[in-house]
Amino acid sequence: MPTPPPLDRFDLAILDILQTDNTTPQRVIAQAVNLSAPAVQRRIRRLHDSGVIRANVAVLDPVKVGMPLTIVLEVHLENERPDRTAPLRARIAAEGAVQQCYSVTGEADYLLVVTVASMADYEALTQRLFEGDDNVRRFRTSVALGSLKSGLRVPLDRALA
Repeated sequence: MPTPPPLDRFDLAILDILQTDNTTPQRVIAQAVNLSAPAVQRRIRRLHDSGVIRANVAVLDPVKVGMPLTIVLEVHLENERPDRTAPLRARIAAEGAVQQCYSVTGEADYLLVVTVASMADYEALTQRLFEGDDNVRRFRTSVALGSLKSGLRVPLDRALA
């Protein structure tokens, strides 16, 4: 993937609009950022091609699609060597219930956000991910009781500062 382009104020304005609604017509974006529609189209293509825009997706309400439980998992490992963590990382990457996974500092080694339909599904998930892996020392579960904020919006207001 090519090196991301330097972002100017037009790029940031376009990205801000697309983060709110990526179905916004390019002519509407063009009017909002004071560029021509073809210029907006070229910029969006460049931002896609360079990986600045990683995906165009629909954000679903997990409750309305039968996945009401959001669980945060702290995973603690015995050894962080890449050869010891590769099997777990591969299982995590392949697991559809894992929405996000971060390698983190502090006591835990990984922080996972998962969405499941039931505690039985969660138990099956933890067995798929951790059972038989002697490199997983322990994991800690926190069940979300509600959501105050959820999203992947990247703040752009300081990107040019």
